[in-house]
Amino acid sequence: MEAEALGRWLDRLTFADLGTDEVTARIIDAVVEWGEAQRWRVYRRAPSVVTLPPPLERQHSVLDVACARADGPPLAVEVDHTDRRRTVDKLLAEAEAGRVAIWVRWGTGPFRPPPAPVAMVPFEVTRRPGRRYARTHDRPPPAHSTGIGRAEEMPIPFGDQA
Repeated sequence: MEAEALGRWLDRLTFADLGTDEVTARIIDAVVEWGEAQRWRVYRRAPSVVTLPPPLERQHSVLDVACARADGPPLAVEVDHTDRRRTVDKLLAEAEAGRVAIWVRWGTGPFRPPPAPVAMVPFEVTRRPGRRYARTHDRPPPAHSTGIGRAEEMPIPFGDQA
């Protein structure tokens, strides 16, 4: 349910000629805006339940976005353009800890779905030359004059007529 709502929110997002890090940042910003629009407490780079590998095992990995809400379990959201096993493992651990785990997976597709209960929000983009990306919506051309109205000649004032 949350993943579908987030997908609808992200579907409005458009951009052109962005690099990998810029696309990821733009999507994270949109996820934060979505959480704030729900009136949830939203955290960027929130601590994960997963610890880092040695020698940093005393530190925790981070989530791209976490949302705390009064009306349900917290959300753990990761945004990636690659199919990383580490992301899936982190989200599985978050789900096991009682959070709703959502993976916003962006790229040119197709996207392999993660194992349950991790929910995926696929976000397709177009790849441009030079590792640049775009996401646009095909829009119909603007409506043109139907010929019903008639153009009128307007006098142009000169000199002291102005």
